[in-house]
Amino acid sequence: MKTERILSNISQAAELLKNGGLVAVPTETVYGLAGNGLDSAAVEKIYEVKGRPAVKPLSLMVPDEDAMERYCLHVPPQAHTLARRFWPGPLTIVLEAKEIVPAIVRAGGSTVGLRCPDHPMTLALLKEAGIPFAAPSANPSGEASPKTADEVLRYFDGAIEAVCDGGPCGIGTESTLISMAAVPYRILRRGALGEDEIADALAADMQIVGLTGGSGSGKTTALRILGDRGALLLDADAIYHELLENDRDMLDALSARFPSAVSGVAVDRKALGSIVFADASALQELNAITHRYVVEEIRRRLRIHAMNGGTLAAIDAVELHASGLDRLCARTYAVLAPREARIRRIMARDGISEEAASRRLNAQKGDDYYINTCDIALLNDGDEAAFAALCREKLMEDHIDG
Repeated sequence: MKTERILSNISQAAELLKNGGLVAVPTETVYGLAGNGLDSAAVEKIYEVKGRPAVKPLSLMVPDEDAMERYCLHVPPQAHTLARRFWPGPLTIVLEAKEIVPAIVRAGGSTVGLRCPDHPMTLALLKEAGIPFAAPSANPSGEASPKTADEVLRYFDGAIEAVCDGGPCGIGTESTLISMAAVPYRILRRGALGEDEIADALAADMQIVGLTGGSGSGKTTALRILGDRGALLLDADAIYHELLENDRDMLDALSARFPSAVSGVAVDRKALGSIVFADASALQELNAITHRYVVEEIRRRLRIHAMNGGTLAAIDAVELHASGLDRLCARTYAVLAPREARIRRIMARDGISEEAASRRLNAQKGDDYYINTCDIALLNDGDEAAFAALCREKLMEDHIDG
């Protein structure tokens, strides 16, 4: 057999593939060995030419996001999120396969991986042929994946019908493989796309609600309402205190700036509070240190929630806007309450004097700041039950129902 080198004749390559032939194709990662993914005989040739074990399933190259519905069952919205964000690109999404996908592609299993390659030549070929390509890397099993058409020919000259020469591949590393057939979503193969980048894309598509307001305003009640709707609850103040106990890097940074209140792993919270609530510049420096660590921990938890299929989260933070956490949120709420009620709550919650509670409020921003920076204001001027009812009404009104 003579292996053709195809430089521009996409129609020739499409006919070869539709007639059961094998054609190596370029992608942004490595060259793939393509055959008609709906033709069991063509797929069998791929296994034979590569020497690939029959127990290893193949993925399908597809031209667009719509292919998920054509070839897969139970496609979660999050799969479309990743396709819109990363396709064409180096991401293979594994889903439950429809019966149209031959058993040999699935290696007898129930799932199939889909990949939309970011290479104009192969995308044009997929559209011209009108079929998905079963296309593992174009190398014998155990050998290095080829990044040029010449490397493909060194492996398979005379064994396949053609190679589409689209120039050298830019990345040279296989696509990342993620299973979305069940939750939690799992990275099956690390590749050109980082796991955090994938999880961040899923987190960015979640409904994230921001709650802010001064201490003692009642944000915890609003947070609980969202928790009843299945939201991941992220209390920035509670996370800050957790980090005070176990984040060595943050403790070292605080110790360097506030040595009289933070020494090693020992944090004198009252001493630290006395310093920062009496000195606006010291409070600003404390926030500059802690915001960085708290924001990164919140982002880490959002990534985990997203990879577990989560769709709703709520962030409770006094410094929601100053820390930049508001940029993660689809909607922000200011929770406001009369000063006297806030002082009583802080005294009961933190076991401090009225004078200390008042000093804390004096160091915080006023109601006008929260009203002007948030999308919606919730006034907590009654008992807890009344405020809970107000939160439920507003959250339902804004279609935040998990």
